[in-house]
Amino acid sequence: MNLHPYVVTLGTAGGPRFWGAGAQQGHRCGISTAVVVGDAVYLVDCGRASASQFAAAGLNPKQLRGIFITHLHSDHTVDLPGFLLFGWMMAGREDNPVKVIGPGDRGMLPAINPNASGPVSPQFPDAPTAGTVKMVEHLFRAYSTDITDRMLDSLRPSPYTVFQPEDIQVPVETGFHPNDNPTPDDVEPFVIYRDDLVTVTATLVAHPPIAPAFAFRFETAAGSVTISGDTAPCDNLVRLATDTDLLLHEAIDMDWAAAAYSDVSAATREATLEHHRKSHTTPEQAGQIATAAGAHRLALHHLVPGNANPEVWAQAGRHYDGPLQIPQDLDHLSFARTPSPAAHRI
Repeated sequence: MNLHPYVVTLGTAGGPRFWGAGAQQGHRCGISTAVVVGDAVYLVDCGRASASQFAAAGLNPKQLRGIFITHLHSDHTVDLPGFLLFGWMMAGREDNPVKVIGPGDRGMLPAINPNASGPVSPQFPDAPTAGTVKMVEHLFRAYSTDITDRMLDSLRPSPYTVFQPEDIQVPVETGFHPNDNPTPDDVEPFVIYRDDLVTVTATLVAHPPIAPAFAFRFETAAGSVTISGDTAPCDNLVRLATDTDLLLHEAIDMDWAAAAYSDVSAATREATLEHHRKSHTTPEQAGQIATAAGAHRLALHHLVPGNANPEVWAQAGRHYDGPLQIPQDLDHLSFARTPSPAAHRI
């Protein structure tokens, strides 16, 4: 078996938007990355159109071993129903179900943004912060007519025989608390999945108010890839990505963000900009993180806006001397092992 590992950038845009006119109009789907090792495929996040992109990339659902969710924002999960319901048609998975691994229930409400002018309540007080296991249940319930029809009329097995959801258990010793300590310092990467081809480790990253939010590292015999998820600059991510062969990191254009919210109330605009500042990373900061980690290659994805001029993202090269890529959707990026570059810390 050829184990040369690579990723396929199924979708490279971030944010819960349909990106309109611009240099990249129509060329960037929602964030999703396929990690390919030999004949096995592992999926990280399920952004808009990722199920269709999975097929367009020539990948077969029968190759899929795991779906890994960095956090539960809609732009990372909106196509999960497509994988669950269409992938349910895979035969012969009863003894080898696809793991669906992601954050557990937050356990408590986040604080209300101080820009609020009145009371704010959750839309669904009975389950306001559902984790991965409960989200999959909610999705299956939402499609109960479809599932019942196919089980009773077509004699399909339960979709739970094909997909096995799991909530990531954050180690107690990290000191994690969703409100008081969502991104503890000095988190040691911890294993969340292992098979004969990969070991997947995770760490907590800074994406408030979402908690927990994770980054993942896939380690193989032939190389490693680290996928940041959504995060502000974070020492935990540097630790996870140390000496990684490929770092896939999110990036946002803050100049775009400052001008993008003229059609909402002043309170919503300020709250949204505050979120971007404390929860995301500029291209220059991504370059600094790659240098600090000694990453052998850096690629930017989860690009916000999804239709920016490529020159915006090239700014990462101001602080990173290694190979820098700004991939398009469906690009193949190798993460085969390369010699370690000289690294310096920020």
